Amino acid sequence: MVGMGRASVGALLVALAVLAPAATAQTCGDELPPQLVGNYSGLACAPVWNNFVLRYAQGKDNVLRVVLSTMYSTGWVGMGFSKDGLMVGSSAMVGWMGKTGVAHIKQFSLQGKTPSQVVVDKGFLVSNDHDHTVLVQQAKIYLAFQLRFTAPLKRQNVLLAIGSAIPVNDRLSEHQDKTSIAFDFTTGSSSSASSFPEGLKRTHGALNLFAWGVLLPIGAIVARYCRRWDPLWFYLHTGIQFVGFILGLAGIVAGVSLYNKIQANVPAHRGLGIFVLVLGILQILAIFLRPNKDSKYRKFWNWYHHWVGRLVLFFAAINIVVGIKVGGAGNSWKIGYGFNLAVLLITIIALEVLLWTRWRNNSGSTAAY
Repeated sequence: MVGMGRASVGALLVALAVLAPAATAQTCGDELPPQLVGNYSGLACAPVWNNFVLRYAQGKDNVLRVVLSTMYSTGWVGMGFSKDGLMVGSSAMVGWMGKTGVAHIKQFSLQGKTPSQVVVDKGFLVSNDHDHTVLVQQAKIYLAFQLRFTAPLKRQNVLLAIGSAIPVNDRLSEHQDKTSIAFDFTTGSSSSASSFPEGLKRTHGALNLFAWGVLLPIGAIVARYCRRWDPLWFYLHTGIQFVGFILGLAGIVAGVSLYNKIQANVPAHRGLGIFVLVLGILQILAIFLRPNKDSKYRKFWNWYHHWVGRLVLFFAAINIVVGIKVGGAGNSWKIGYGFNLAVLLITIIALEVLLWTRWRNNSGSTAAY
């Protein structure tokens, strides 16, 4: 009997542990707080992500009424509207309860991924601040707001995020969790937003970093430090440079496609990319115009080919750094390219010392002879 009693207590505790989340989870069956019933009655409802519940309705005047609710203890909750499913370039309504118990709800323009680029009271959403409300009741937060659009919303990319720190001076801390969904305001259905732009951005970055930041520098190293193995060095050099240029060209095509899709405002990155591409094309054309070894123009061609090649690699390295920054790449990209750059520089320094040592020894032997 005692064993059965302990087993019953254990089963009860397990049942309570299972049922507790269900008792506190957000559902469309939950009633709205009385303070919101007046302006936000008759809304459609859909669970959208984790404990987030979206209630909404569109009027004939293209005004979208929204009540976003989720479980809440502290920090901030936000709902963003995006043209492409990406954070950068979108606008968001963000609400939180301040440390003194004062509710806040404001629009933010998400101009970048750092806190300084998330600008308060800016964005493309049209609203009246008097229509916005934030309530916290029974460990749940309710963001109620109204937005005016030029046409009824249909399928819309929506960002949802939550942060654990209370904003100070309207400055948002980094989100604790986030998602991007495509929500259909006509049917109430949602799905994961297309990852095509993000995947295209990674492809653009990976191809260009590998081509302009790895292969082409290796090809240049072969040309300068491996001439003793003639003609093997020449075939290695031309082969590596050709493959690197093709991959780099593919990366640029991906970048153009990405720009046409998201219209990113990155003039420095685009300008440097075009400049590097032009120099790269000139290097390729120079191969077909290379004079014979005994030509009096060969030394001028060599000067041109060597120095234009160095300019390409120099500006390509700068543009890779710029691209990592404007693309909001993570620390893995920064550490990876930094490590690659360090290895290349150490290799070049070591080979250059060996080369000068060999030249000095050869000139000394010749003079002694």
